Amino acid sequence: MTIRTHPTDARAWVEVDLGALVRNARALAAHSRKPLIPMIKADAYGVGAVAAARALEGIEPLAYGVSSIAEAIELRQAGIERPIILFTPSMLESPDPEWIPSDALLMTRYHVTPTLARREHIIAWGQSGEHPAWHLAIDTGMHRAGSDHRALASLHEAIAEFPPLGAFTHFHSAELDDGSMETQEKHFRNAVAGLPRRPRLLHAENSAAIVRRPGSEWDCVRPGVFLYGVSSGQKAALRPESVVSLRARVVEVRTVAAGDSVSYDATWRAERESEIATVCCGYADGLRRHLGAKGCGLVRGQRAPIAGLITMDMTMLDVTGTGCKVGDVVTFLGRDGDESLTAESVAGRSGLSPYELLVGLRLRLPRVHTGTW
Repeated sequence: MTIRTHPTDARAWVEVDLGALVRNARALAAHSRKPLIPMIKADAYGVGAVAAARALEGIEPLAYGVSSIAEAIELRQAGIERPIILFTPSMLESPDPEWIPSDALLMTRYHVTPTLARREHIIAWGQSGEHPAWHLAIDTGMHRAGSDHRALASLHEAIAEFPPLGAFTHFHSAELDDGSMETQEKHFRNAVAGLPRRPRLLHAENSAAIVRRPGSEWDCVRPGVFLYGVSSGQKAALRPESVVSLRARVVEVRTVAAGDSVSYDATWRAERESEIATVCCGYADGLRRHLGAKGCGLVRGQRAPIAGLITMDMTMLDVTGTGCKVGDVVTFLGRDGDESLTAESVAGRSGLSPYELLVGLRLRLPRVHTGTW
Protein backbone atom coordinates (compact mmCIF):
# COMPACT_ATOMS: atom_id res chain seq x y z
CA MET A 1 0.00 0.00 0.00
CA THR A 2 1.15 3.54 -0.75
CA ILE A 3 -0.33 6.50 1.10
CA ARG A 4 0.29 10.22 1.06
CA THR A 5 -1.97 12.94 2.37
CA HIS A 6 -0.73 16.50 2.59
CA PRO A 7 -2.38 19.68 3.92
CA THR A 8 -1.01 22.01 1.23
CA ASP A 9 -2.23 25.08 3.11
CA ALA A 10 -0.93 24.00 6.54
CA ARG A 11 1.33 26.37 8.44
CA ALA A 12 2.89 23.40 10.23
CA TRP A 13 2.34 19.67 10.37
CA VAL A 14 3.57 16.36 11.75
CA GLU A 15 4.64 13.97 9.02
CA VAL A 16 4.36 10.25 9.78
CA ASP A 17 6.06 7.65 7.58
CA LEU A 18 3.81 4.63 8.03
CA GLY A 19 6.06 2.59 5.74
CA ALA A 20 8.93 3.07 8.20
CA LEU A 21 6.60 2.15 11.06
CA VAL A 22 5.74 -1.16 9.39
CA ARG A 23 9.38 -1.89 8.54
CA ASN A 24 10.36 -1.27 12.17
CA ALA A 25 7.67 -3.73 13.24
CA ARG A 26 8.87 -6.37 10.77
CA ALA A 27 12.45 -5.92 11.99
CA LEU A 28 11.37 -6.52 15.59
CA ALA A 29 9.35 -9.60 14.64
CA ALA A 30 12.32 -11.06 12.77
CA HIS A 31 14.73 -10.24 15.61
CA SER A 32 12.54 -11.64 18.38
CA ARG A 33 11.17 -14.51 16.26
CA LYS A 34 7.85 -13.98 18.01
CA PRO A 35 4.54 -12.27 17.16
CA LEU A 36 3.99 -8.70 18.30
CA ILE A 37 1.54 -6.89 20.53
CA PRO A 38 2.22 -3.33 19.29
CA MET A 39 1.58 -0.65 21.88
CA ILE A 40 -0.56 2.03 20.26
CA LYS A 41 -1.56 3.80 23.45
CA ALA A 42 -1.54 7.61 23.66
CA ASP A 43 -2.72 7.82 20.05
CA ALA A 44 0.17 5.56 19.00
CA TYR A 45 2.69 7.80 20.77
CA GLY A 46 1.24 10.76 18.94
CA VAL A 47 1.41 9.44 15.36
CA GLY A 48 -2.28 8.46 15.11
CA ALA A 49 -3.57 5.19 16.54
CA VAL A 50 -6.10 4.38 13.82
CA ALA A 51 -3.61 5.01 11.00
CA ALA A 52 -0.93 3.01 12.85
CA ALA A 53 -3.24 0.06 13.47
CA ARG A 54 -4.40 -0.03 9.86
CA ALA A 55 -0.80 0.02 8.64
CA LEU A 56 0.25 -2.71 11.12
CA GLU A 57 -2.59 -5.05 10.18
CA GLY A 58 -0.40 -6.51 7.44
CA ILE A 59 2.04 -7.99 9.96
CA GLU A 60 -0.85 -9.79 11.70
CA PRO A 61 -0.10 -8.77 15.28
CA LEU A 62 -1.61 -10.85 18.08
CA ALA A 63 -3.32 -7.79 19.55
CA TYR A 64 -2.92 -4.06 20.11
CA GLY A 65 -2.08 -2.51 23.46
CA VAL A 66 -3.87 0.58 24.80
CA SER A 67 -4.08 2.47 28.09
CA SER A 68 -7.71 3.54 28.23
CA ILE A 69 -11.10 2.22 27.23
CA ALA A 70 -11.63 5.35 25.13
CA GLU A 71 -8.57 4.44 23.07
CA ALA A 72 -9.97 0.95 22.50
CA ILE A 73 -13.38 2.30 21.52
CA GLU A 74 -11.79 4.61 18.95
CA LEU A 75 -10.11 1.62 17.31
CA ARG A 76 -13.28 -0.45 17.31
CA GLN A 77 -15.31 2.39 15.82
CA ALA A 78 -12.67 2.69 13.08
CA GLY A 79 -13.23 -0.96 12.16
CA ILE A 80 -10.25 -2.59 13.92
CA GLU A 81 -11.36 -6.12 14.81
CA ARG A 82 -8.13 -7.59 16.19
CA PRO A 83 -7.92 -8.18 19.97
CA ILE A 84 -7.22 -5.07 22.05
CA ILE A 85 -5.58 -5.33 25.48
CA LEU A 86 -6.06 -2.64 28.12
CA PHE A 87 -2.76 -2.37 30.02
CA THR A 88 -3.87 -0.10 32.86
CA PRO A 89 -5.79 -1.28 35.95
CA SER A 90 -9.56 -1.46 35.53
CA MET A 91 -12.26 -0.33 37.92
CA LEU A 92 -14.84 -3.07 37.42
CA GLU A 93 -17.31 -1.84 40.03
CA SER A 94 -20.40 -0.15 38.56
CA PRO A 95 -22.35 2.10 40.95
CA ASP A 96 -25.03 2.98 38.39
CA PRO A 97 -24.68 1.29 34.99
CA GLU A 98 -27.80 3.02 33.64
CA TRP A 99 -26.10 6.41 33.84
CA ILE A 100 -22.35 5.70 33.91
CA PRO A 101 -21.46 2.43 32.14
CA SER A 102 -18.86 0.53 34.13
CA ASP A 103 -15.51 -0.50 32.74
CA ALA A 104 -16.77 -4.08 32.62
CA LEU A 105 -19.80 -3.17 30.52
CA LEU A 106 -17.75 -1.11 28.08
CA MET A 107 -15.04 -3.74 27.78
CA THR A 108 -17.62 -6.43 27.15
CA ARG A 109 -19.50 -4.29 24.62
CA TYR A 110 -16.34 -3.43 22.66
CA HIS A 111 -14.55 -6.77 23.14
CA VAL A 112 -11.62 -5.32 25.10
CA THR A 113 -9.31 -7.65 27.04
CA PRO A 114 -8.42 -6.32 30.52
CA THR A 115 -5.24 -6.87 32.52
CA LEU A 116 -6.17 -7.80 36.08
CA ALA A 117 -4.37 -8.30 39.36
CA ARG A 118 -7.00 -8.26 42.12
CA ARG A 119 -9.04 -11.27 43.21
CA GLU A 120 -12.37 -9.43 43.20
CA HIS A 121 -11.72 -8.06 39.70
CA ILE A 122 -10.80 -11.47 38.32
CA ILE A 123 -14.02 -12.94 39.68
CA ALA A 124 -16.11 -9.96 38.52
CA TRP A 125 -14.67 -10.17 35.01
CA GLY A 126 -14.99 -13.94 34.85
CA GLN A 127 -18.67 -13.65 35.68
CA SER A 128 -19.31 -10.63 33.45
CA GLY A 129 -20.40 -12.26 30.21
CA GLU A 130 -19.37 -13.99 27.03
CA HIS A 131 -15.91 -12.39 26.63
CA PRO A 132 -13.96 -13.49 29.71
CA ALA A 133 -10.43 -13.38 28.20
CA TRP A 134 -7.96 -11.49 30.42
CA HIS A 135 -4.25 -11.19 31.16
CA LEU A 136 -2.68 -11.45 34.61
CA ALA A 137 -0.47 -8.46 35.50
CA ILE A 138 2.51 -9.53 37.63
CA ASP A 139 4.64 -6.88 39.34
CA THR A 140 8.29 -7.95 39.48
CA GLY A 141 9.80 -4.65 40.56
CA MET A 142 8.23 -1.73 38.70
CA HIS A 143 5.80 -1.18 41.62
CA ARG A 144 3.30 0.62 39.41
CA ALA A 145 0.55 -1.92 38.78
CA GLY A 146 -0.02 -5.65 38.96
CA SER A 147 0.00 -8.29 41.67
CA ASP A 148 3.25 -8.69 43.60
CA HIS A 149 5.11 -11.76 42.32
CA ARG A 150 5.57 -12.88 45.95
CA ALA A 151 1.84 -12.79 46.73
CA LEU A 152 0.17 -14.64 43.87
CA ALA A 153 -1.00 -17.49 46.11
CA SER A 154 -3.93 -15.33 47.21
CA LEU A 155 -5.15 -15.30 43.58
CA HIS A 156 -4.84 -19.03 42.87
CA GLU A 157 -8.46 -19.89 43.63
CA ALA A 158 -9.78 -17.14 41.35
CA ILE A 159 -7.22 -17.99 38.63
CA ALA A 160 -8.15 -21.66 38.76
CA GLU A 161 -11.82 -20.79 38.28
CA PHE A 162 -11.21 -18.15 35.60
CA PRO A 163 -7.85 -18.94 33.93
CA PRO A 164 -6.12 -16.00 32.21
CA LEU A 165 -5.33 -16.09 28.51
CA GLY A 166 -1.98 -14.46 29.23
CA ALA A 167 0.35 -13.21 31.94
CA PHE A 168 2.96 -10.49 31.76
CA THR A 169 5.37 -8.25 33.60
CA HIS A 170 7.03 -4.94 32.76
CA PHE A 171 10.75 -4.11 33.00
CA HIS A 172 11.67 -0.87 34.71
CA SER A 173 15.24 -0.51 33.37
CA ALA A 174 15.63 -2.58 30.22
CA GLU A 175 17.94 0.03 28.68
CA LEU A 176 20.39 -0.29 31.57
CA ASP A 177 23.06 -2.95 31.89
CA ASP A 178 22.54 -3.26 35.64
CA GLY A 179 21.17 -6.81 35.93
CA SER A 180 17.69 -5.64 36.90
CA MET A 181 16.05 -7.02 33.76
CA GLU A 182 17.47 -10.48 34.44
CA THR A 183 16.31 -10.29 38.06
CA GLN A 184 12.80 -9.33 37.00
CA GLU A 185 12.73 -12.16 34.45
CA LYS A 186 13.71 -14.61 37.16
CA HIS A 187 10.87 -13.36 39.37
CA PHE A 188 8.45 -13.63 36.45
CA ARG A 189 9.60 -17.14 35.58
CA ASN A 190 9.15 -18.30 39.16
CA ALA A 191 5.76 -16.61 39.49
CA VAL A 192 4.44 -18.28 36.33
CA ALA A 193 5.76 -21.66 37.46
CA GLY A 194 3.69 -21.33 40.63
CA LEU A 195 0.37 -20.63 38.89
CA PRO A 196 -2.33 -23.33 38.77
CA ARG A 197 -1.61 -23.67 35.04
CA ARG A 198 0.56 -21.89 32.51
CA PRO A 199 -1.29 -19.17 30.56
CA ARG A 200 -1.11 -19.54 26.78
CA LEU A 201 0.53 -16.14 26.19
CA LEU A 202 3.45 -15.00 28.33
CA HIS A 203 5.04 -11.66 27.54
CA ALA A 204 7.56 -9.35 29.18
CA GLU A 205 9.75 -7.55 26.66
CA ASN A 206 9.27 -3.91 25.75
CA SER A 207 11.23 -2.21 22.95
CA ALA A 208 14.49 -1.90 24.87
CA ALA A 209 14.37 -5.52 26.02
CA ILE A 210 13.52 -6.89 22.56
CA VAL A 211 16.55 -5.32 20.88
CA ARG A 212 19.06 -6.37 23.55
CA ARG A 213 19.17 -9.98 22.37
CA PRO A 214 17.98 -12.12 19.49
CA GLY A 215 15.01 -14.39 20.09
CA SER A 216 12.62 -14.35 23.02
CA GLU A 217 11.87 -17.12 25.48
CA TRP A 218 8.31 -15.82 25.84
CA ASP A 219 5.33 -16.25 23.53
CA CYS A 220 5.13 -12.69 22.18
CA VAL A 221 6.72 -9.26 22.62
CA ARG A 222 5.29 -5.78 23.31
CA PRO A 223 7.15 -3.12 21.31
CA GLY A 224 6.35 0.53 21.81
CA VAL A 225 8.62 3.49 21.13
CA PHE A 226 10.96 1.59 18.75
CA LEU A 227 8.07 1.27 16.32
CA TYR A 228 7.85 5.06 16.15
CA GLY A 229 11.53 5.59 15.35
CA VAL A 230 13.20 5.95 18.76
CA SER A 231 16.31 3.91 19.47
CA SER A 232 16.55 1.89 22.66
CA GLY A 233 19.90 2.43 24.33
CA GLN A 234 23.51 1.48 23.79
CA LYS A 235 22.85 -2.26 24.07
CA ALA A 236 20.40 -2.20 21.17
CA ALA A 237 21.17 -4.68 18.40
CA LEU A 238 18.74 -2.87 16.07
CA ARG A 239 18.22 0.75 15.12
CA PRO A 240 14.79 1.90 13.92
CA GLU A 241 14.00 3.93 10.86
CA SER A 242 12.82 7.47 11.52
CA VAL A 243 9.03 7.71 11.51
CA VAL A 244 8.02 11.19 12.73
CA SER A 245 8.96 14.61 11.34
CA LEU A 246 7.86 18.06 12.48
CA ARG A 247 7.79 20.65 9.70
CA ALA A 248 6.59 24.24 9.41
CA ARG A 249 6.67 27.09 6.92
CA VAL A 250 8.61 30.34 6.98
CA VAL A 251 6.17 33.27 6.94
CA GLU A 252 8.57 36.21 7.28
CA VAL A 253 12.28 36.92 6.74
CA ARG A 254 13.78 40.15 8.07
CA THR A 255 17.20 41.69 8.53
CA VAL A 256 18.24 42.74 12.04
CA ALA A 257 21.23 44.89 12.92
CA ALA A 258 24.06 43.87 15.21
CA GLY A 259 22.85 44.25 18.78
CA ASP A 260 19.14 43.87 17.95
CA SER A 261 17.21 41.47 20.19
CA VAL A 262 14.78 38.77 19.09
CA SER A 263 11.77 37.36 20.97
CA TYR A 264 10.58 37.73 24.56
CA ASP A 265 12.87 38.95 27.34
CA ALA A 266 15.57 39.91 24.78
CA THR A 267 17.56 36.80 25.68
CA TRP A 268 19.12 36.67 22.19
CA ARG A 269 20.96 39.52 20.47
CA ALA A 270 22.48 39.51 17.01
CA GLU A 271 26.27 39.54 17.08
CA ARG A 272 26.29 40.78 13.47
CA GLU A 273 23.76 41.83 10.89
CA SER A 274 21.56 38.76 10.60
CA GLU A 275 18.69 37.30 8.63
CA ILE A 276 15.86 36.18 10.95
CA ALA A 277 13.09 33.87 9.72
CA THR A 278 9.76 33.63 11.50
CA VAL A 279 8.30 30.12 11.39
CA CYS A 280 4.67 29.29 12.21
CA CYS A 281 5.33 26.70 14.92
CA GLY A 282 5.58 27.21 18.66
CA TYR A 283 5.18 25.55 22.01
CA ALA A 284 1.42 25.23 21.49
CA ASP A 285 2.37 22.85 18.66
CA GLY A 286 4.69 20.74 20.82
CA LEU A 287 7.96 22.54 20.02
CA ARG A 288 9.28 22.78 23.55
CA ARG A 289 10.18 26.20 24.90
CA HIS A 290 13.50 24.98 26.34
CA LEU A 291 14.81 24.56 22.80
CA GLY A 292 14.98 28.34 22.50
CA ALA A 293 18.48 28.41 23.92
CA LYS A 294 19.71 25.11 22.51
CA GLY A 295 17.78 23.95 19.45
CA CYS A 296 17.82 24.49 15.73
CA GLY A 297 15.80 23.89 12.60
CA LEU A 298 16.85 22.54 9.23
CA VAL A 299 16.49 25.05 6.41
CA ARG A 300 17.41 24.02 2.87
CA GLY A 301 19.41 21.15 4.33
CA GLN A 302 21.36 23.40 6.72
CA ARG A 303 21.17 23.85 10.48
CA ALA A 304 19.80 27.21 11.58
CA PRO A 305 19.90 28.01 15.31
CA ILE A 306 16.75 29.12 17.10
CA ALA A 307 17.02 32.83 17.89
CA GLY A 308 15.52 33.72 21.25
CA LEU A 309 12.67 32.14 23.17
CA ILE A 310 10.13 29.96 21.38
CA THR A 311 6.72 31.60 21.59
CA MET A 312 3.28 30.03 21.66
CA ASP A 313 2.67 30.12 17.91
CA MET A 314 5.94 31.16 16.27
CA THR A 315 9.67 30.51 16.41
CA MET A 316 12.48 32.60 15.00
CA LEU A 317 15.62 31.19 13.38
CA ASP A 318 18.93 32.76 12.46
CA VAL A 319 19.01 31.83 8.76
CA THR A 320 21.96 34.03 7.78
CA GLY A 321 23.69 32.62 4.72
CA THR A 322 21.11 29.91 4.00
CA GLY A 323 19.22 31.71 1.25
CA CYS A 324 15.97 31.14 3.17
CA LYS A 325 12.84 32.69 1.71
CA VAL A 326 9.20 33.02 2.73
CA GLY A 327 7.39 29.75 2.03
CA ASP A 328 10.41 27.53 2.73
CA VAL A 329 9.80 24.46 4.88
CA VAL A 330 11.70 24.20 8.17
CA THR A 331 12.27 20.80 9.78
CA PHE A 332 12.40 20.76 13.59
CA LEU A 333 12.36 16.94 13.82
CA GLY A 334 13.34 14.60 10.99
CA ARG A 335 15.56 14.78 7.92
CA ASP A 336 16.27 17.48 5.34
CA GLY A 337 18.92 16.52 2.81
CA ASP A 338 22.01 15.17 4.56
CA GLU A 339 21.08 16.65 7.94
CA SER A 340 18.72 15.10 10.46
CA LEU A 341 17.35 15.88 13.90
CA THR A 342 16.47 12.66 15.74
CA ALA A 343 13.84 12.35 18.44
CA GLU A 344 16.55 11.43 20.92
CA SER A 345 18.69 14.50 20.16
CA VAL A 346 15.79 16.96 20.13
CA ALA A 347 14.31 15.48 23.30
CA GLY A 348 17.69 15.64 25.02
CA ARG A 349 18.06 19.34 24.24
CA SER A 350 14.51 19.89 25.49
CA GLY A 351 15.15 18.15 28.81
CA LEU A 352 12.56 15.50 27.92
CA SER A 353 12.36 11.83 27.13
CA PRO A 354 11.65 10.98 23.46
CA TYR A 355 8.29 9.61 24.66
CA GLU A 356 7.24 13.03 25.96
CA LEU A 357 8.45 14.73 22.80
CA LEU A 358 6.40 12.53 20.47
CA VAL A 359 3.24 12.58 22.58
CA GLY A 360 3.51 16.37 22.88
CA LEU A 361 3.16 16.77 19.11
CA ARG A 362 -0.55 15.88 19.40
CA LEU A 363 -1.50 19.34 20.66
CA ARG A 364 -3.00 20.88 17.52
CA LEU A 365 -1.02 20.10 14.37
CA PRO A 366 -2.49 18.06 11.51
CA ARG A 367 -0.80 14.74 10.78
CA VAL A 368 0.34 13.85 7.29
CA HIS A 369 0.57 10.09 6.76
CA THR A 370 2.93 8.89 4.06
CA GLY A 371 4.79 5.74 3.09
CA THR A 372 4.79 2.49 1.16
CA TRP A 373 4.54 -0.99 2.67
